[in-house]
Amino acid sequence: MLEAILFMLSLGAGCGAVLSAASKVFYVYEDPRIAIVEGHTAAANCGGCGYAGCSAAAVAVVAGEAPPSVCIIAGPEATANIASVMGVDPGTAEPLLSYNTCTGGERADNKFHYMGINSCQALTSLYGGQRECPIGCLGLGDCVRACAFDALKIGSHGYPVVIEHKCVGCGACQKVCPKDIMAIKTMSQKLLHLNQFDDRIAPCQQTCPAEIDIPKYIMQIKHGDYQGAVNTIKERNPLLLACGRVCPHPCEVKCRRGLEDQAVSINQLKRFVADHEMNSGSRLPSSVAPSTGKKAAVIGGGPAGLSCAFFLRRLGHNVTIFDDNPKLGGMIRYGIPEYRLPKEVLAWEIQGILDLGVEHKANVKLGRDFDMGSLIASGFDAIFLGIGAWKDYTLGVEGEELKGCYTGINFLTNFAKWQQETPDKERPFVGQKCVVIGGGNTAIDCVRTLVRLGADEVSIVYRRTRKEMPANEVEIVAAEHEGINFVFLAAPTKVISDEDGYVTGLEYLKMELGEPDASGRRRPVPIEGSETVLATDMLITAIGQGPDVFFKEENKMLDANLKITRWNTIDCEDEIALQASIPYIFTGGDSATGADLVVSAIGAGRRAARSIHMYLAGEDLTPPEKTLFTNNIPESILESVPGIVKKKRTPMPELPVDERIKSFVEADLVITEEDALYESNRCLNCCIYCYNPDNTT
Repeated sequence: MLEAILFMLSLGAGCGAVLSAASKVFYVYEDPRIAIVEGHTAAANCGGCGYAGCSAAAVAVVAGEAPPSVCIIAGPEATANIASVMGVDPGTAEPLLSYNTCTGGERADNKFHYMGINSCQALTSLYGGQRECPIGCLGLGDCVRACAFDALKIGSHGYPVVIEHKCVGCGACQKVCPKDIMAIKTMSQKLLHLNQFDDRIAPCQQTCPAEIDIPKYIMQIKHGDYQGAVNTIKERNPLLLACGRVCPHPCEVKCRRGLEDQAVSINQLKRFVADHEMNSGSRLPSSVAPSTGKKAAVIGGGPAGLSCAFFLRRLGHNVTIFDDNPKLGGMIRYGIPEYRLPKEVLAWEIQGILDLGVEHKANVKLGRDFDMGSLIASGFDAIFLGIGAWKDYTLGVEGEELKGCYTGINFLTNFAKWQQETPDKERPFVGQKCVVIGGGNTAIDCVRTLVRLGADEVSIVYRRTRKEMPANEVEIVAAEHEGINFVFLAAPTKVISDEDGYVTGLEYLKMELGEPDASGRRRPVPIEGSETVLATDMLITAIGQGPDVFFKEENKMLDANLKITRWNTIDCEDEIALQASIPYIFTGGDSATGADLVVSAIGAGRRAARSIHMYLAGEDLTPPEKTLFTNNIPESILESVPGIVKKKRTPMPELPVDERIKSFVEADLVITEEDALYESNRCLNCCIYCYNPDNTT
């Protein structure tokens, strides 16, 4: 018995020694983070993430092969915890969501008819499928069958519709779609997307400088989903109240309905839903990504700076706006008169941006109160320069510095500051016979302001004809209705004064149009001996403006390395990426292009925010090769749209002339809900090829 016990003990000791040696030879290390990550998943082993269970998914996360959001049913809190374990940017922890990029469906004509085939993949392998549209949805529902969460259905118009509250962003629908119709993106990825040549977008959206999904928000208005329309616009434009009032709507130029009828009143519809939100008593929330811990400084609180700050904040960055005025808004606050954009409306809109967590430093000027070096020393990781175009151009003629002579932006700004900030002080001087030189929007704003300030006679002097005036047509018409005297084909040559140095007249040469110049407009040629004097006691020169870059000389580094163009704009090699010659500095809006549209500045602010976001993440800023930018998709531009039944465009309601010229009350009004629903039904709901000629869907 003893011998047996000793044998078993020796056998056990031998096995232990062998196992001990084997454990050292065959030792396999497991990263302890795997178990922690797995503990933050849902432990459902559902396979919806594409991995064989939660353990396999955790291994993929630790190996860097899957994002922190790999678990599609655990929720954002779990994703943030996983991101914390991995020490990665929590901003990447946003949930993914599926969405359909095609709204064509059964609207697209068929070129083939297949019998007995019920799979999109099978159809694609046979000459690309039955649709005339080569990039559109085939509608047989491979994506619906692939979705394990019942979050997709084929809608009544023959394309997939996402049920958002059920979607977990697993990507199964995207993987099986042979046409790349389904896209899986986070909120941040949607905000960052730039229009591409292979996107399924209508001509109006292609032409919008802010890249707003116009057909989508109009369709939402049509179905009474005003909140959805506001959110759609805010994916691209945070200043929809301001834009709804001052945008010259270049999108409407490419509206297909305009080929056969009148273009849809896109901008009035934007203003309708923007005003609806403001007047509803509550502000719709905008989602913000988890904090990245990065800091960005935005210099200039105009439309470009506000837009950049809005999108940077939504992308999870900490943002501070530095502005040398007491209130934000830049040119749209101090350069656009109250009758076009009430400042209470603007203040409400700007407050929504600040409420996201954007900080504002007022009355501080670059080059006077701070410099680039102090910002970097304060911990800012990137800087956006949105300094606008506040420096008026001058005529360069004798006498333009006389008493009673002003420049356009200077006049509008001084009056706006008096009106908004010091109304108890004496009002700035206004003459009785006023003359404004120029043909752009600033000139029109000046003459319409002078009328409201009580000037007896207001004239606008322009060296070309009405046809060549760059101002918005609606503004020109409004000025005509308000009694402005237009003097065309007149080139100022001298300002005349009295013995006390006050302006008394403007001498000009009459002109005639010659051959077209580089701008494509016929060049004005002076008529010899045609000197004429126009009597005036107040002269405003509004012939354009550019950026003031005096701050460039604030230190040697900036003076040597920040490139400025001959137009005093901040030079950036790529007008899409908008990175300046100093890598951590970005620009956009008037400071990059010279004076331009408000909506163009808003679009530039978002593009700059995109580049700053990528710069902070250490990514390549080069835009995708197929980025559309200011171009149009050639095949989307049609010559005709058959089947259109003409329907009158909704006119803009406005105050009567004799009423509006007596005060600075808003002149252009918002359309009624009835008119908004009518006008939204005029929209053809276009995509690249498809449209609804009968407006019934």
